[in-house]
Amino acid sequence: MTAEKHIPSVSVNYAANGSSKKSNELGMRVMQERAYEKRGEQYLLIKSPPASGKSRALMFIALDKLNNQGIRKAIIVVPEKSIGASFNDEPLTHFGFYWDWTVVPKWNLCNAPGEDGGKVNSVKAFLDSDDPVLVCTHATFRFAVDKFGVEVFDDCLIAVDEFHHVSSNPDNKLGVQLGEFIARNKTHIVAMTGSYFRGDSEAVLTPEDEANFETVTYTYYEQLNGYEYLKTLDIGYYFYTGPYSDEILKVLDPNLKTILHIPNVNSRESTKDKLKEVEHILSSLGDWQGTDPETGFQLVKLADGRVLKIADLVDPDHQATIQASLRSPKTNQDRDYVDMIIALGMAKEGFDWIWCEHALTVGYRSSLTEIIQIIGRATRDAEGKTRARFTNLIAEPDATEDAVADAVNDTLKAIAASLLMEQVLTPKFEFKPKKPTSGPTEGFDYGDGGYDPEKTNVGVNEKTGQFEIEVNGLVEPKSDDAKRICKEDLNEVITSFVQDKTSLERGLFDEEMVPEELTQVRMGKIVKDKYPHLDEEDQEAVRQHAIAAFNITQQAKDELNKPSVEGDLESSNTAFIKGVRKFAMDVKSLDIDLIDRINPFSEAYSILAKSLGEESLKQIAAVINAKKIQLSEEEARELAKRAIQFKNERGRLPEITSQDAWERRMAEGIAFLVRKEQEKQNGR
Repeated sequence: MTAEKHIPSVSVNYAANGSSKKSNELGMRVMQERAYEKRGEQYLLIKSPPASGKSRALMFIALDKLNNQGIRKAIIVVPEKSIGASFNDEPLTHFGFYWDWTVVPKWNLCNAPGEDGGKVNSVKAFLDSDDPVLVCTHATFRFAVDKFGVEVFDDCLIAVDEFHHVSSNPDNKLGVQLGEFIARNKTHIVAMTGSYFRGDSEAVLTPEDEANFETVTYTYYEQLNGYEYLKTLDIGYYFYTGPYSDEILKVLDPNLKTILHIPNVNSRESTKDKLKEVEHILSSLGDWQGTDPETGFQLVKLADGRVLKIADLVDPDHQATIQASLRSPKTNQDRDYVDMIIALGMAKEGFDWIWCEHALTVGYRSSLTEIIQIIGRATRDAEGKTRARFTNLIAEPDATEDAVADAVNDTLKAIAASLLMEQVLTPKFEFKPKKPTSGPTEGFDYGDGGYDPEKTNVGVNEKTGQFEIEVNGLVEPKSDDAKRICKEDLNEVITSFVQDKTSLERGLFDEEMVPEELTQVRMGKIVKDKYPHLDEEDQEAVRQHAIAAFNITQQAKDELNKPSVEGDLESSNTAFIKGVRKFAMDVKSLDIDLIDRINPFSEAYSILAKSLGEESLKQIAAVINAKKIQLSEEEARELAKRAIQFKNERGRLPEITSQDAWERRMAEGIAFLVRKEQEKQNGR
């Protein structure tokens, strides 16, 4: 095992122009101003990455609703107690706003002693009081709604932080209750999240409920591009053999401010003794010098004489002291206050340590959402911090069949997370069908030659970070909901696609796979299942827009990692623009058929091949190919539907003897259905 196996799957560079940190005359940053413009909406959904200022955005909106919109109470609902501190008092008038944000101490139930269930009566006491703001956990709020009903919250603002904890699944209590509030239509709701998708692929809201919400989107790209200091973000994975604690120093750089998440004790990567794992890591770093009596931090002397201050959140004996130390203002005021944090289930969602340069995670975590949250710990902007990284350590497959299957699953999940982050970190795409009447859009730069009416063009608006890409044969969305999905929610569709195990397995390891089976059939099924209320034409429009966004990102990303003439990586603006334009210009005309003919996972395989040894790669391929399933009736029907489109375009049905693999596959779908029908008629 060598250090060369630590391969960043994506390395993105940003302009660091400072725009996302500049405030207007009311003290609002870009995202907050964008959200405040929609303050009059009854139902507002704010999609914005960690550290973008969602908490303060909510303060601005809530204060306006309390003072100008007839709302009598604002109830802030957070997933865990520690996040309640994000809504402490803020002197907003000092920065130009009309009112200050104040929470009477007894109404911040996150700071109150006792369990969530015991705080329910406090919610009712608050509703009966004259005070305007309450902060409580999701659990406390659920219990209160159960006990008192939705009616007592009439004319209140309910603001749900970390909204991805909600689900449209009937078993998700908070999701059901929000549906009841929307049906009653007498409350205002503001929902906020940094990752509007769940690791279990459940929808956060039903399409009917989501249609009520006005969405404010602020992308990772906008935020990172507008930072002052942070310019580069690396995301990758590292495969290891043997105990992870023996390998970890190959990626754990003591010179970087690091949050290390060790594996869950039930995971394959764990040695089942979390305390010994931490002891081993500490002793591998250097000589233990004792514990700082004031902070509880472990002191470890490195070979060069430096002493690291390490917060061990795994050891339960000192956890309370260390958590209190990490809540100190010194954590973010003094870069040298702490050097490393070792955690298991903590230091993730809502945890704020601006100096963190490396989020290092052992083993695959429970969901893509969790990974997004962990990465968010490293993407804070801080003076002197120009580069941040996320590394996922994953065990290579070993000889036993069960372990190989587990390793395959973890590997696929890590690749899925990497692919999703690549999509999240790039600018927003806006696709337009190429027509004879097409022309340039104001504010977009079409390259040196300008807009060419004879070609498919790629325009860039660097101010908004948007791409406008013309595609021949592209289906346009017709309904308002389909237009919203194509504009706002393509990443949610792509999330479902990369989490689809069959698509990922076949795209990476099935040499006989025809790309259209993934881009048309599998993606088509995902869109159909996700948005059953859309008609077929709108479903096809969403499918085309999603696969175009995904495949163009994959084809363009090679440019991101190419050094410039000076030897440095180009800015994301320049490199990604160049990559998209190069892909578009390398073909005579960019059309949807060409995009559908690209295997979406071919670039991921090339990175995996560099990261894993040849033998491990063979083992994974063998496990996946051994369980290759036959064509299902549902897939055959989708192929037959595509075959009818083929006939409408070419005047004949696909032929099973064709030289074109996709035409043969469509013909196989028809043959499968004919065979099934014959079997039914013969009584089989």
